[in-house]
Amino acid sequence: MNKLIGKKALVTGGSRGIGAAIVKRLAAEGVNIAFTYAHSFERAQQVVKEAEKLNVKACSIQADSADPAAVQEAVKRAISELGGIDILVNNAGIGEFNMIDDVSLASFEQSFAVNVRAVFVAIQETIKQMPKGGRIINIGSANGTRMPFAGGSVYAMTKSALNGLTRGIARDLGPRGITINTIQPGPVDTELNPANGERAEIQKQLNAIPRFATAEEIASLVIYLASEDAAFVTGSSINIDGGLCC
Repeated sequence: MNKLIGKKALVTGGSRGIGAAIVKRLAAEGVNIAFTYAHSFERAQQVVKEAEKLNVKACSIQADSADPAAVQEAVKRAISELGGIDILVNNAGIGEFNMIDDVSLASFEQSFAVNVRAVFVAIQETIKQMPKGGRIINIGSANGTRMPFAGGSVYAMTKSALNGLTRGIARDLGPRGITINTIQPGPVDTELNPANGERAEIQKQLNAIPRFATAEEIASLVIYLASEDAAFVTGSSINIDGGLCC
């Protein structure tokens, strides 16, 4: 029997790519779901419709992850719509790659706001009501462990920060029966980084398994960490990177 049936989840950045795959997989497991999106209402509604076909409740919430108040309000609305949150997946993120000489302070602050502060804010707001057995899953990046090319300093910094945040929060929430882990994907075939893109072959050559992951493979690891089977896994940063970091 499916152990996640009837659970309630919030996924940030769930309208496309890895986020949309996570939303659909959670819905397939019987999880009622809310997710945030930044821009396209039409794209978000399409994901809602696909989730609802799986006989779960689904809703989309527009929120700018760079705005702490918007993140807090999105969590509150998700709790209101679903009746609580058992699973929080912090997926929303941005990646701007520039040589260190060319990184503006505004760009640095935007990357930190979306990739780190928004995660902290969402967690802090969610745990006000998250019950024992709750699951927090952050989508980081293998670049938080290994940055194999130039121009990724700020992105790598933000993803490394998630690892420290995860380890620290694990200590805070462990006694409450809530786990928190970070998933670190390598290259994933998405609209923003397609497996047939301009830099795809270079990325593949860096892996032990010379291909991109699918978004569905990342979603499968989310399902494991959300399940009862992962009740003793917390504070971990788990690579799903085709051997990029080995």
